[in-house]
Amino acid sequence: MGENRFERLLLTGAAGGVGRVLRETLKPMARVLRLSDVQPLGEAGEGEELHPCDLADRRAVDELVRGCDAIVHMGGVSVERPFEEILEANIKGVFHIYEAARRHGVRRVIFASSNHAVGFYRQSETIDAAMPTRPDGYYGLSKVYGEGMASFYHDRYGIETLSIRIGSSFPEPRDRRMMHIWLSYRDLTELIRRGLFAPGIGHTIVFGMSGNKDAWWDNRQAAHLGYEPRDTSEAFRESIERQPMPAADDPVMVWQGGVFTAQGPFDPVDTPS
Repeated sequence: MGENRFERLLLTGAAGGVGRVLRETLKPMARVLRLSDVQPLGEAGEGEELHPCDLADRRAVDELVRGCDAIVHMGGVSVERPFEEILEANIKGVFHIYEAARRHGVRRVIFASSNHAVGFYRQSETIDAAMPTRPDGYYGLSKVYGEGMASFYHDRYGIETLSIRIGSSFPEPRDRRMMHIWLSYRDLTELIRRGLFAPGIGHTIVFGMSGNKDAWWDNRQAAHLGYEPRDTSEAFRESIERQPMPAADDPVMVWQGGVFTAQGPFDPVDTPS
């Protein structure tokens, strides 16, 4: 795959739960790992640069991207929130990232999309990346927008992106739903590695999951990445199945997006006095 290290690789969202893991696992992929977040990043380690940045600030993002060869964009609001909060980091922020990439000649981006871009598919359905998006909230909508931005910047400017529709990336699955969509940190790192170094990816959408049994997602359209997961949620089945069974009509048992499909509206409805 021609895996020469990048001179400088940017990781946004580096203070988040997944970002803290990637701060370590991405180091072999670059001589310098530039780390960014609005939250504290601690002290810079060997081969690290700290560059705090608000993604909603266009000029700040432009400076953040300057001098970088590739971007792993994990930054932004990562849960369902009111639209105004999603707008700043997830809508404006992804635009600022791609505009800065265009201005500074960055040719490869990893975009942290989400399973919530398709959260209103039922768990009884198997879907692939060619099927229409069905976002389950404002957060999911922002990820659909980000995938659209990635597609546009590839078609217009030739910037290649791997959009990873991340399932649930934690040390282990937490419930029955996560058994289907769990993504180990090791497999996430491998997906990112494939996205950074595989040739000719254009704009590829891949479902971010480990080799889980009874998966809801079909990744054949991303087969050119050569991604082969090494982990599986089956190792945790016994402990998960000891949990109480939710009701059949609980969103966590019906929709692929789980509880996100039932969150909101966030603003009170005005009623006549």
